[in-house]
Amino acid sequence: MAGDIDAQVAQILADVRTRRDDAVIEYTRRFDKREPTNGSYEVARGVWEAASDRVAAPVRNALELATQRIRAFHERVINPGVHVDLDGVRLELRVTPLARAGLYVPGGTARYPSSVLMTAIPAKVAGVREVIMVTPGASPETLLAARLAGVDRVFELGGAQAVAALAYGTQTVPRVDKIVGPGNAWVASAKRQVYGEVDIDSIAGPSEVLIIADDGANPSWIAADLIAQAEHDRDARAVLVTTSAKLAAAVNAELARQLADLPRKEIAEAALRTHGAAVIVASLDAAVDFANAFAPEHLELQCEGARDLTARCMTAGAIFVGAYSSEAAGDYLAGGNHVLPTGGAARYASPLGVHDFLKQT
Repeated sequence: MAGDIDAQVAQILADVRTRRDDAVIEYTRRFDKREPTNGSYEVARGVWEAASDRVAAPVRNALELATQRIRAFHERVINPGVHVDLDGVRLELRVTPLARAGLYVPGGTARYPSSVLMTAIPAKVAGVREVIMVTPGASPETLLAARLAGVDRVFELGGAQAVAALAYGTQTVPRVDKIVGPGNAWVASAKRQVYGEVDIDSIAGPSEVLIIADDGANPSWIAADLIAQAEHDRDARAVLVTTSAKLAAAVNAELARQLADLPRKEIAEAALRTHGAAVIVASLDAAVDFANAFAPEHLELQCEGARDLTARCMTAGAIFVGAYSSEAAGDYLAGGNHVLPTGGAARYASPLGVHDFLKQT
């Protein structure tokens, strides 16, 4: 199946490269049943702002607070240029921003305005002149997030044709230097195939959380954090590693109770059934060894001495220390980035950040 997708995506990429907007319009009509306005899929600024003004006040307030926190964190991790003088010779490392970045924002059930903030804000903090967002059907919340984050232009485009338009440029979509953001298998294949023409962030896989807990942890909170990850999609990974069989049983009971009235119950149950696990280990040291081998996207430490354990946790995209540090808080409001390496890539890869939109000379 993957090979079939790759082949079809290759055809779309080649077609968009040759026929540009004509090909983009053809594929968008075929796959998304959407017509252009005056030959373009760009969302007019007035339409964009009017839609974002319709967002309910509680959601607006949450997005505004998240914007402030994400910007504050990323403004503190900019890489400055340096110079070194050796025997009268000056060696200088100059750091400059990319000129233009493209953001892919998924549609469907995976619409997360927070992902707009997490990708656009680091780009703008880095000094990227123009940020272009593509999304197959922009919700008011997504458009508000784009407005708050400083996105410059929005196009209602999705799939491989959107990635191709960003990578090669068309009459209406400008070519970018880097494409970031998650998508489905078609988007992932397109990003992989255009790499080299442009830079990309990563090929995002299913989301993951691994929780290390001892017998002092709260089973209700652990279950809630496992479900928070499992409800993302059916392929999400949610794993508990504990020194206590009693805790594992209590968490299992809590999962059943909390799933009962969950709006996304079917998705969460499928993920937990297929990709969930409770692993009983002899010690917290063994739990850390397991986590380092797993290299999870998100690692929670709900155990005694959690802060001290962090020094040994070497392969996680993000670490949440203590019972009050939930993965959901990091995903949406804490201020760190939630675009993290998945599928074991945390062994060698880093979270998305300001550095991803800078180049060194």
